Amino acid sequence: MTSRHEEPTPGPAADIALAFAANVPVIRTSRLVLRAVRLEDFAGFASILCTKRGRFAGGPISREDAWSDFAALSAGWLLHGHGGWAVADTATGDLLGFVILGLEPGDVEIELGYLFLEAAEGRGFATEAAAEARDWAFNTLGLHTFVSYISSKNARSIALARRLGAVEDTPRDWPKGNVVYRHVRPDGEAVARPGSAHGAPPIPDFMRPTERSQND
Repeated sequence: MTSRHEEPTPGPAADIALAFAANVPVIRTSRLVLRAVRLEDFAGFASILCTKRGRFAGGPISREDAWSDFAALSAGWLLHGHGGWAVADTATGDLLGFVILGLEPGDVEIELGYLFLEAAEGRGFATEAAAEARDWAFNTLGLHTFVSYISSKNARSIALARRLGAVEDTPRDWPKGNVVYRHVRPDGEAVARPGSAHGAPPIPDFMRPTERSQND
């Protein structure tokens, strides 16, 4: 049986939720739609973080803990003006995964993360969605640089970060088993320096992910 918090509240409350969701920027490509997360997306989110698939994002974790991370995807928009998107197939509307420009306890910089369903692998969806989120951060938020926190064993996620043009920028005192990849605005206004992501915070749950990072 579905837990009550995973179900919508009918009546005026549903309209209020829709009104808030309508403020989340929508990004469209020929193949993908990046949109606000919906309650029905939680099943897909939990299928990642509550299973071995979420091993590089702090998983497997309980469904209750996954709910907290899922709620944070939306909360970021309200609190910081950036947050998480659900990524859906333009043609079918099927959920493919999630991308986030997030900040969570321990983060020292905004993080670009990505989590994708197994069925979405191998078709370039994660790279395409993450590139759209990256460009939105540069062009709309005016950010000059941000990072992706990735498990050093997550070769697929590291390869994705490199495809996006990110370069490794892991501080010397960073916790072993994890790396930092830096995304820098193409105009060169922000120049990445080796180990410039100062500080060694607790490893983000959302390796966000794809720390956080699950990939394509």
